[in-house]
Order: sequence, then structure tokens, then C-alpha cells
Amino acid sequence: MLLLPILGDQLSPSLASLCGAPRSGSVLFMAEVMDEARYVPHHKQKLALVFSAMRHFAEERRAEGWQVDYRRLDDPNNLGSLDSEIRAAAARHGASHIRMTEAGEHRVRALQATIEGATILEDDRFLVSPAAFTAWRGLRKRLRLEDFYRWQRRETGILMEGDTPVGGQWNFDAENRKPLPPGLVPPPPPRFAPDAITREVIAMVEARFPKNFGTLARFHWPVTRSEALAALADFTRHRLPHYGDYQDALAHGEETLFHALLSPALNLGLLTPRELIDVALAALSAGSAPLNAVEGFIRQILGWREYVRLIYLAEGPEYLRANMLGATRPLPAIYWQGESGMACFDAAFTQTRDLAYAHHIQRLMVLGNFALLAGVDPHALHHWFLIVYADAYEWVEAPNVIGMSQWADGGLLGSKPYAASGAYIARQGNHCRHCRFDVKAKTGEGACPFNRLYWDFIARNEPHFASNPRMGRILESWRRFPPARKTEVRADAARFLATLA
Repeated sequence: MLLLPILGDQLSPSLASLCGAPRSGSVLFMAEVMDEARYVPHHKQKLALVFSAMRHFAEERRAEGWQVDYRRLDDPNNLGSLDSEIRAAAARHGASHIRMTEAGEHRVRALQATIEGATILEDDRFLVSPAAFTAWRGLRKRLRLEDFYRWQRRETGILMEGDTPVGGQWNFDAENRKPLPPGLVPPPPPRFAPDAITREVIAMVEARFPKNFGTLARFHWPVTRSEALAALADFTRHRLPHYGDYQDALAHGEETLFHALLSPALNLGLLTPRELIDVALAALSAGSAPLNAVEGFIRQILGWREYVRLIYLAEGPEYLRANMLGATRPLPAIYWQGESGMACFDAAFTQTRDLAYAHHIQRLMVLGNFALLAGVDPHALHHWFLIVYADAYEWVEAPNVIGMSQWADGGLLGSKPYAASGAYIARQGNHCRHCRFDVKAKTGEGACPFNRLYWDFIARNEPHFASNPRMGRILESWRRFPPARKTEVRADAARFLATLA
């Protein structure tokens, strides 16, 4: 008997451990366990999403003729930990062998390694293997996303005409920073009504995790592959054509704009990165989406998603402890309660609470930027991001927060900190028109907090940035401030920071 344990984010029929396994003589094993549910106090929607998707996946495999052993969280015999459940299932079925696909997170990989006699297969759902990345990295003097992305474009031939990128340039970032114009109303994304399985899971999550962050009232995520494919088709038809132009926009009252909202399904395994790329390429070929939109979308998958995973795996668990800037401030209460008075921050917080979602500019340039400027402990922020988002798994979330957002890795992932004053937020959208703070004021009680903190952040981290060529112009600007103005700026920032609980 062959035991095939499937993890909660491995919901792919083409999973490496399933390929070639005989349905006769194999048992597919899945378990909802409290250790995984509680290693951080996940958003209620994240729990409901994973458990519901797991249960649907198990039912679909049964319908295909697999023997499935499924342990629910509320089973009175549930042992509470993944490794204990796998060992118990092997004994229960008299399994002579256990075959698994490697986990994405260091914590679960270490657990898999303790299961005696198990074969662990590489997860080939990703587009770039760790071995290929290691070989490529060994030939580089620097690690940069753009270099990685161009390498992969050449390796795969995606958006290439021979050795030349389609359209004559590698990316269209400069065209993808437009604010949402008046009168252009983004179409709503599809909402999937919870079926009987999902409703049962929602009730269980409410009963067992009543104090967890977030609400389940607006749970409409796709929980099956068919729903995920429908979400992909809807995005491709209705939002991909404008995705490029407005992917960096902030708009008051608009929760999703033209974003895909496919990352929860993708990170669960309900979709594969290659099929997302192929659908986008088909839209470009058909003339239904422009090149800047398709390239921008593909860059997030072929470029950024692959890149951060490989950095996470290559750097190991030590990466999670990086804190180059020595930031130690506890996470402010506004990350749990909202009501900051900043319109951009409160909009991102409310979406996060109600949907377990915020788009990447809200995460990076509002929620992350504020923490960076305020000197928040990057590990506290990492922990918060891991808790609150439906698509958050450590392999993708930690490099995004520790490396990209907080620059705690000292520039391994990004060449400069993503630090910005209120001017950036005002340029990208209209939140500032609805805010009680004045984005044009630099200091004082009514000034935008991003403005009050920006130059203080530059000043206190000047030694870390002194040798960074991309920070040279900013440092020179700070150094030209008159001494009295420097004192005023730093004192004003200190007064504001003292108000953060």
C-alpha cells in the first residue's frame, strides 16, 4: 500500500507525488490539523478557504476513483499535528511506503524530514527549479529581479521574438503607473456563493476560531478548480485589458480595481503558473489585451513569484531574522483596529479585515511603507502579513515583507527601500481628497503622517544608505536641509511616533 499525503496548498491533480501513482493500492491522505491552523492566528477567511478547498479536492479525487482518507479538524480522533496524522494513517492502512511532494515552507519541510522512510519529491508546479536558480546565481555578481526575469524570458521564449523581447523592451513599467481616471469604473470580480461544504466549514471556523482577525461575511473565494478557472476567464475578459495601465493605482472606494485576485487559488494549487501565462498570451494574440497589460501580468508570475520563492529557499530560515535597519518598534494598534485617520491606510485595513485581500500597492506603498517609515520591527510586520491575507504563505510573503517592503535584508532582494512620502500616494490616486490629514503639509499636527516620517526615516538610516548609489540623491537633499529645519523635522516625527500605541 502506497500512502500519498497531500498538503493544504498542494491541491493540484498533477502534483508530483500523484503522477504515476496507481489508484489501486494507493491511499490519498489529507488532514486538517490544529498545529497548521494555529501556527499563526490566520484570518478567518484564510482558514475557511484552505479547509473548504481541501474538502472539495478530496471529493473530486474520490469521484475519480481514488481511495481518500480525510481527517477533518472536528474529528474527535484528530491528533492535531500533520506528522502524527501521517504516521497514524500509514499504520492504519499498512502502508509500505509514503510518497510526498515537498512543502513550500521551511517549517513544514523540516516536519516532512522527520517522517521515516518517506520519499519527498520536488514540487514541479513552479517554473524554475532551485538547482537551476543556484547555477544561475553562481554566475552573477548581483541578484536583481530584472536580471532573473530576462533570463527566464530567454529560457522559456515567453514574449520573445528570437533574442529580442516582443515590443522591443523588456518591461512596460513606465506605462503602468496611471491613476484611475474619472468615469472609468472597474468591473466587479466574480463572487462564488458558498455551497454546502463551504457553509459547513464557515460555521466550523466561526465556532472554533471566534477571536481570529477578520470576518467571514463576504467570503466569496473560488474553492474548486472549476471556480478558479472561471475566475481566471473573468479576469482575462473583463480586467486584464486595463490591468497594466492601472496596476499601481489607488482609488478611494474601489477595492479591487483591475487586479486578478487569482493568487489565493494559484498558491493553493487550483491554478498553475503556466496556464495563467498561456491565457494571457492568448489574449495578447487575439488582440483582446494590450502588450503592457500582458507583460505586466506575466512579470508578476514568471518574474516576481518565482524569484521570491527561490530567494526564500536559497537563503533558508535565517532570512526570516534579517533586520538590517535595526527596526524595533512594536506593530502599532492601527494594524489591528484601523481608525488611523489616514484615508489610504484605513481603506487598505478595511479591505484586509473584510476580504483577506489588498492589492500590491496597498500592501507595499501604504501598509508596508508606513511600517518602514515608522521603524516597525520587520518580524512583527511579517507576522501580521502572514496572518491577514488569504494568499499568504511564508515562502511568498516573507521575502515580500522582509526583503521588498522593509529592506531588512539590506538590499538582497531590492536595490533600494520602497520608502515614499505622501506625495507618492497623492500621485497614484484620490485617497488624499478624503483624508483628514493634509498631504501638502510636511510637519505639524495636520500634516500627512507619511510626510512627517519620511525625512526622519532617511536621517536615522543615513549610515545604511551612504554607499547605496540609488539613495545618493535623496541623501544629498537631506544634507542640504538647514540645521534648524532638520531639528524641526526630527522633533515633529518624534512627536508623531509617540502617539502610536
